[in-house]
Amino acid sequence: MVWGQNGQVKKKTYRSLYFNSSTTLVPPIPVNNSQWFRLLNSIRFCCLSYLTFNSQRFRFLNPPCNYPKSFCSRSFLQIVDNLSDEQSMKELVTFQVGSYANFIGSHFWNFQDELLGLLEDPQSHLIFKNQNLDMDVLYRTGETQQGIPTYTPRLISVDFQGSLGSMSSRGTLYNHNPSPSSGVATWTGNVSTQASEPHKKNLFLQRLYDEGQEINESEILDTDVVKSLEDGVQYWTDFSKVHYHPQSLFELNGLWMDPKEFNNYGIGRNTVSEGLQGDEINERLRFFMEECDHVQGIQFMVDDSGGFSGVAASLLENIADEYTNVPVLLFSVRSPNYYNTLTSRKLSITSNLHDAVSFSALSSLCKLIVPVGLPSLNESRVSQYLNVEDVKLYQSSAVYASAIHSINLPFRMKKMGPTGESSNESGAMDLYECIQMLAGQGRQNTVAILDAAMPPPSMTGKRFQQPLLGNLHPLTPETAHDVDDSQAIETMIVHGALGAGEKEVSVSEVREAVETEYENTSSTRPRFSHLSVSRCPLPIPLPFPSIFNNLVGRRGDLLSNSPTVSESPSRRGPLDVHSIPMAARLRSSTAVLPFLENRLGYIRKFGIERGSIGANVLTSWGFGREEIEDIGENLSKMVLALNPQQEYSSDDSD
Repeated sequence: MVWGQNGQVKKKTYRSLYFNSSTTLVPPIPVNNSQWFRLLNSIRFCCLSYLTFNSQRFRFLNPPCNYPKSFCSRSFLQIVDNLSDEQSMKELVTFQVGSYANFIGSHFWNFQDELLGLLEDPQSHLIFKNQNLDMDVLYRTGETQQGIPTYTPRLISVDFQGSLGSMSSRGTLYNHNPSPSSGVATWTGNVSTQASEPHKKNLFLQRLYDEGQEINESEILDTDVVKSLEDGVQYWTDFSKVHYHPQSLFELNGLWMDPKEFNNYGIGRNTVSEGLQGDEINERLRFFMEECDHVQGIQFMVDDSGGFSGVAASLLENIADEYTNVPVLLFSVRSPNYYNTLTSRKLSITSNLHDAVSFSALSSLCKLIVPVGLPSLNESRVSQYLNVEDVKLYQSSAVYASAIHSINLPFRMKKMGPTGESSNESGAMDLYECIQMLAGQGRQNTVAILDAAMPPPSMTGKRFQQPLLGNLHPLTPETAHDVDDSQAIETMIVHGALGAGEKEVSVSEVREAVETEYENTSSTRPRFSHLSVSRCPLPIPLPFPSIFNNLVGRRGDLLSNSPTVSESPSRRGPLDVHSIPMAARLRSSTAVLPFLENRLGYIRKFGIERGSIGANVLTSWGFGREEIEDIGENLSKMVLALNPQQEYSSDDSD
């Protein structure tokens, strides 16, 4: 969207193609790293003990050396700034495994593409021009066979065969029609060719194609595009406006779209272990990893409601073996539709066993796991200002993608260094720091809860109109509410916050408001809390679903419930809402205990107890007795980490 001089709003469809070389970071002083570190250590020898950390800045007290205080301070901070600038860009590699993970990922990349378009648009709002995000963290530069530079996500997407709709598995930028081979024919018999008709592009994709071909005669209107997407999304590619690299899109051969049959961990594990498909995916990962200079980690999304959890476990095992020191942040996602398929006791038991086995396996192969996916988004507290049709993957996935985008922002904020302050963001950290904060301290809990406010309340003065913390609601299922946990640890991001009259709120005002709310809250304050703030809101691209209710204004401001508002459409979409503020939080808390205890109960009741009715199911998935008991032991340890008073042991079932 673009704010014009006359206040009118014009919707644009951005689609980023090329790398902007002006974003390349150049160290301010041409000195190599070894020289910097030698000088840094010499200054640190006499001064480091006199450093204090305050408001994200290093401050020198009285140094014991004979050098002037100003010299030591200036030299030390200049060094740190230089190193920060040179090493601030740490790449992320993203995995999307399974249908629903790719629906979420499609929205996620649409947000990134929209931000790139707004950054380059001379008419866009200054907030988007000053977003100060390093998109190289998520994107890679390259070029086509014709030598045209490209800028594509550092992504590997895995899904059913036939799940790409009208898109080629080679993406769109690198497509070419190879000429017929002129080699010597070695087969003289009859040849038969089988080909299926390509899927027809919907109105949105047709408009993207027309714009790419610079066809000005296209008469496809915004309203027609929005309506066609609301009524006709079948594949995640139907609403994707992003160009992908040929190594990014992988279809599992022999697996056509039938999730009813591909519904458990065992069948998924066998799919990748049998044959060479796992090796090919691992080679694609190696392609992206080897071109990274300072990879900070892997962002992994998996649809864990069926066989794709087994596929993901196999891929994660390879990551653990090949890239031991690379942390993995895993979002295990599932759609509301999954909860409606459990129509019999047998299916429910199979599903419960799958939940226990899948979660135990996935959690043991990553540094931090975040379960995501409520039985009903529309009936949840997070949908206070939303109107979501749970049966439509296109709609529910947009909510989860918005929260994951928000959580991801601090990983690509440009670190200014101790001498630099930004008025546009604060609280940058990389993925490793986030994981260490949540899972590497205290109870060593590796399961986090994802909360979101979409949108959060506006601010009046230096306070939120409504409690921000009270408006953050879980997107993680089976969590306890209103739990006081003095050992809780959390990291929170607030971006695009607004005050009265659509006024942008400063970073310092947001930080002060959050701190004030923590001081005045009646609930127990977490043991540790990290806050990231950005002035850049969540952009709402054209292919975003109409899921906002009539209380959400064009910039995500919350409207009073007046007669005019009541008469407006009950659903508002990208033509009515152009951006929204967001707040999201990851927290390590005992509130996740019901989720863990349920899975421990499933494996004990249906898998470990003598005569359990699920033992044959687990055997058919390839699990022996010892492996089943190991699953129970692993889940028991996770429960004990949060609740040491509770004693669980597989021996109790004997």
